[in-house]
Amino acid sequence: MSDKRLRDDLQATLDARRDLGPEYEAALIDSFMERLDATIAHRVRAELDRHEPAPQGKRQSPAGPMVAIVIGSLALSIPLTGIAVASAGAGGLLITWMAIVAINVAAAAVIMRRR
Repeated sequence: MSDKRLRDDLQATLDARRDLGPEYEAALIDSFMERLDATIAHRVRAELDRHEPAPQGKRQSPAGPMVAIVIGSLALSIPLTGIAVASAGAGGLLITWMAIVAINVAAAAVIMRRR
């Protein structure tokens, strides 16, 4: 999903929240988060696919370091999302998840560059 499409998707979620009211906020946030998670996974896969595989026998799996980063990001994202929404609303949510996405993409790039 492109950055513009992701922004449009967030705007649509915010518009829907305004139209539907706060009782649908949790469902709207969950739906947006699922699309954002899919976008992150797609970007990480695309970054991994861009690199040539190492010669057989010498290739180390990037899964080890990436698994730790992904699990850490997901574990921290739960309280950070709650704090961001409670403190700053949708804007805080957007900033928090943009930072999480940036950290995961940067980590994937660094790990792949080392190989």
